[in-house]
Amino acid sequence: MAPNICKVCEQLQSKYKCPSCRIPYCSLGCFKKHKEIPCGKQPEPEKEKEKQKITPADELQDERPYYVDDSGEVLQQVQLESVVSSREIQDAIQNEQIQKLIYNINFSADAESEMTNAMQDDSFRIFTEKILSVVNGNATNS
Repeated sequence: MAPNICKVCEQLQSKYKCPSCRIPYCSLGCFKKHKEIPCGKQPEPEKEKEKQKITPADELQDERPYYVDDSGEVLQQVQLESVVSSREIQDAIQNEQIQKLIYNINFSADAESEMTNAMQDDSFRIFTEKILSVVNGNATNS
């Protein structure tokens, strides 16, 4: 498999990918140069979105692989189903501020830092506590 070449300078091997558009780049300098022009998926006209019935969850789909150090941190199917079926969580996810924070975390180059920032928001912190409660089987209203 041939090494990926930086799409900004087109000289060095890429080590990173832009979190928005996934273009390969080799360094912070190339990343900054790339970000001089906004990138990412171009928004579709509203009529096209209506035809396709895109949901916020569809827009958050990402093809990045996810890795965990401890397999015990991976949720079991029954836990995921509990989260999905929780009325409290379904209601909370309708909050536009929570949606924005989740979006920012998902597409951040530093998701851990973005998550720390999001936890400063009371509604997001309460939302995450509801999820943990459901995951741990302590939910009263699912």
